[in-house]
Amino acid sequence: MYKLLETVALTHDLPAVGLRAGDVGAVVEVLVPDAYEVEFVAASGRTQALVTLGESDVRALGDQDLLAVRSLAAV
Repeated sequence: MYKLLETVALTHDLPAVGLRAGDVGAVVEVLVPDAYEVEFVAASGRTQALVTLGESDVRALGDQDLLAVRSLAAV
């Protein structure tokens, strides 16, 4: 179970909203024990997507993860 404001990584692409597996978002609402509102933002702080996701749609970040930047223009 993830907590409010915890950062998570997407486990699969969501092309309808311009997201790819590995994109990092923040849990902004815990709906039920296995459903979350997750916000994904551009580097400028603009919201790219606010989506409802299940437990299997995201994973915790850890020391083995490296954050990177990609252009949304390529989406």
